Amino acid sequence: MELKLDPQIFNATYLPYLFDYSHRYECEYGGAGSGKSHFLSQKLVLKGLSSKRKILIIRKVGNTSKDSTFQMIKDTLQFFKIYDQCKVNKTDLTIELMNGSIFIFKGLDDPEKIKSIAGITDIWVEECTECTLDDISQLDLRLRAKADNLQMYFSFNPVSKDNWVYKYFHRDNPETTPANMFVLKTTFKDNKFLPQSYIDSLMAMKDSNPIYYKIYVEGDFATLDKLIFAYEIKDFDWREVSGVACFGLDFGYINDPSAFTAFKVDSDKREIHIFDEIYKKGLKNNEIAGEIIAKGYSKEIIIADCQEQKSIDELKSDYGLKRIKRSVKGKGSILQGIQYIQQFKIYVHPSCENHITEFSNYAWKKNKQTGEYTNEPIEKYNHLMDAMRYGIQQVRKGKVKTLNKAILGL
Repeated sequence: MELKLDPQIFNATYLPYLFDYSHRYECEYGGAGSGKSHFLSQKLVLKGLSSKRKILIIRKVGNTSKDSTFQMIKDTLQFFKIYDQCKVNKTDLTIELMNGSIFIFKGLDDPEKIKSIAGITDIWVEECTECTLDDISQLDLRLRAKADNLQMYFSFNPVSKDNWVYKYFHRDNPETTPANMFVLKTTFKDNKFLPQSYIDSLMAMKDSNPIYYKIYVEGDFATLDKLIFAYEIKDFDWREVSGVACFGLDFGYINDPSAFTAFKVDSDKREIHIFDEIYKKGLKNNEIAGEIIAKGYSKEIIIADCQEQKSIDELKSDYGLKRIKRSVKGKGSILQGIQYIQQFKIYVHPSCENHITEFSNYAWKKNKQTGEYTNEPIEKYNHLMDAMRYGIQQVRKGKVKTLNKAILGL
């Protein structure tokens, strides 16, 4: 089937590579919002229309595919106005094109099902920084169909230099990069379709988090700082601060404190103002409720750790916190929550001494062999930090996504 495609519907940076199948390995990496995943979605649909293909699209965790790569391919079919001619199975997460080409969406958390798929002609690994080098090597072994132009595609935002992708894909390290590899780095400047509001949110990182500005705006690998959050101690009246009031609760008892945080989020100004806290060990559920009620927050929506469902039920039914809710968690939700909060300038009221202590000590783990900080936080000084991640879901609609990648073309 032939589609009449106006070149203007594509970003100029990617257009020369739209029908280039000359490399076995193709890597698209760079800053957030650069359009790299959207481009690969378009390229693979067009490749699937050109000949009969079996295209495997991989995420580290399978259940993240539905709202990411599966949705992107569906959006591309809609954009090309051929969705109604395709067979879309939302249960099995497969899409069959008119010529019999098929897209299969899987996660590496179910390796046996991947091994059973024969005749794979193309593999796309989205967010491959989530995977291991061994994962990639095993997938490469599956790419052996009797067909032309077998290809393996990779897409990701650069992270810490400690991640395996730095040496594997970095063009300054030819000894570690596989032969017949094409690597294209892009940034938001290469995506003409981005809304200005999204660009503004990226640029705000320059002040709130310079390291993440380097990664997500400039598209470069960077050495992470030891401390995870930048913050400023500031005296303010929370009643005069704009934004949505958010409340989060992390449970503790003997060894760890129960941690409650109260803060306001201004999504337009990209500011968080933390104005109150509870931080005590040995509190039973009725005592937790009593502390929160005494501070006047009994009628507020409080988002608590979903792993403590029994405690949440008791606080709601027996102790007067009628609007308490369980948090939303998923694979990678800690890092995603951290990355979301890092987009904001954080102000802490001087009275919130335990917040200040945790912010001053909440740090990334360090790789002892390389000396680089990883993107995995140390499990210390994290009780209020976890409560913040829960509470901020009030303005994130309970989702664990950092950014809407399907719409904005990451």
